[in-house]
Amino acid sequence: MVLSLLGMEKILRKAGAPRVSKDAANELALVLEDIGDIIAKDALEYARHAGRKTILGEDVKLAKKKF
Repeated sequence: MVLSLLGMEKILRKAGAPRVSKDAANELALVLEDIGDIIAKDALEYARHAGRKTILGEDVKLAKKKF
């Protein structure tokens, strides 16, 4: 797992959860990593299409819109 459980807990609390289990934080991390993988792959395709090896912020923003 790449994302921290503490970060996931903060996201869930920000959403209004008064209490967050370790399992909930872990599941959110797994889901967000899956989503991140999809966006990263799409962003890479946008960069390649533009003839670049470097992924730019605009590639990620564009990929996020598709999601």
